Amino acid sequence: MANKFTIVLYCVSMLVLGSCSQDYVPKPRGFQRFDLPAPTYKTYKNDCGFECEIPVEAVVLPDFSAQHEKCWFNIFYQPYNATLHISVSTVESKEKLTKLTEDAHTLVYKHTVKADEITESYLENEHLRGVVYEISGNTASNFQFYVTDTSKYYVRGALYFNVQTNIDSVAPVLAYLKNDVLHMIETLRWKSN
Repeated sequence: MANKFTIVLYCVSMLVLGSCSQDYVPKPRGFQRFDLPAPTYKTYKNDCGFECEIPVEAVVLPDFSAQHEKCWFNIFYQPYNATLHISVSTVESKEKLTKLTEDAHTLVYKHTVKADEITESYLENEHLRGVVYEISGNTASNFQFYVTDTSKYYVRGALYFNVQTNIDSVAPVLAYLKNDVLHMIETLRWKSN
């Protein structure tokens, strides 16, 4: 009996002495891992005045919001539970174009309450002019844009994740989706009527 007691006491003392050599530091909870595929695209055509390339895994869905208009639609990225909300408007006058761009600017800057920073990048080529907004921080939308041909069409987009997110957890997916949206803008071609 004393022999068993000695062995148990020896084992317990070794465990106690061995466990005291380092301070325990709890590990942070892990984030979901995404395996991001190489991007591949398909041509998206519509009756709203333009065509462009979108990712093959994206699905175009109609917009069912209460204030939706004919050329409002959503590009749904199912693997990432994110949606690019697109609204297309016609430009009848310079005043209407000014109002549309001011509305886009106002909608972006509503995120100022939670944004760490808002960066504007201006786009201009032979096909379009516009602005890309990158909104850093834990905001509802981290990426928005508008583009126009300045005479007939205006397209606005806002990327949202469909769940509340922590920006650190979605940063790789956000970067991936931003590249997809920028590819869409680069390949956008206006239809002439």
